[in-house]
Amino acid sequence: MKTHFSKSILITSIFLFITATLFADITYKVEKGDTLYSISRKYQLTVAELRTANNLSENDVIKVGQKLIIPDADIGTAAALSSSKTAGNTSPSGKTIDYTVKKGDTLYGIARNNGMSVADLMALNKLDSSAVIKVGQKLKVSAADNSSAAAASKTTKTAEPAKAGETVIKVTEQAPDTRTYGATVNADANTKWPVASPKITQVKGKISGVQLSAKTNEPVLCIAEGTVMYVGLYRGFGQVVFVQSKTGLIYAYTGLGSVKVRKGEYAVSGSELGTAGLDSISQKYQITFMVFQNGQPIDPAKAPRN
Repeated sequence: MKTHFSKSILITSIFLFITATLFADITYKVEKGDTLYSISRKYQLTVAELRTANNLSENDVIKVGQKLIIPDADIGTAAALSSSKTAGNTSPSGKTIDYTVKKGDTLYGIARNNGMSVADLMALNKLDSSAVIKVGQKLKVSAADNSSAAAASKTTKTAEPAKAGETVIKVTEQAPDTRTYGATVNADANTKWPVASPKITQVKGKISGVQLSAKTNEPVLCIAEGTVMYVGLYRGFGQVVFVQSKTGLIYAYTGLGSVKVRKGEYAVSGSELGTAGLDSISQKYQITFMVFQNGQPIDPAKAPRN
């Protein structure tokens, strides 16, 4: 009986450890020569995500030995934080409660502890991408019971700095396809898409967008003019370009084979943003196209074109 009880305790402990690890934050210790930009590239995230996860303003300077939280990659949050303004009132619905910011809090940590995305938390409190929270500040958070997620999120694990010539984020070429697909349809001739006459496959779940078939190295065109807010590798999506329209919508062109624009440029409708890439899983040329409003995906087929 005693042995059986001991085994039960051991199994329970292992389960709790694994659960905590799955929800663990990754921390990174700043080394000489590091910048937020170089760290963001190492982990294939945006600088804005790093700032938000660590409650840093644009004027804050990181120091050697400082520990930074490396947030989970979330393209919706990346889109929201890349936006220079909000686009309409799309605050998440549901019951909320007030939360008072404590010392050491970050938007990333508060969102995680309350089962929310950073984009949801920002939209709910009408915060822009440059927001830095302060001790004593009142925020609205989801009223759902997320005590287990909060407990698990307190565990941290340290990411070892990459050695010279090594890549921290490794892409498995033959990884299983975890995307969830809907029906595939031919493009409506009256609707403009980033590539010509694509087959359109609905991508469901967390990603929520459309996958567009393309010809080999086919040009990917801007369908709504605006400012290029982000260019670079984004974890799980390959080469990515975000274009923000005048109304604040973020148009995300992902899985590009090459990029022909730079951050800060103004992309006019019909201009070439890059070329379609070869998907490592399907081995077909295609892109994934998404449109976000305050970090929340909207139907790409219904998004404004110009």
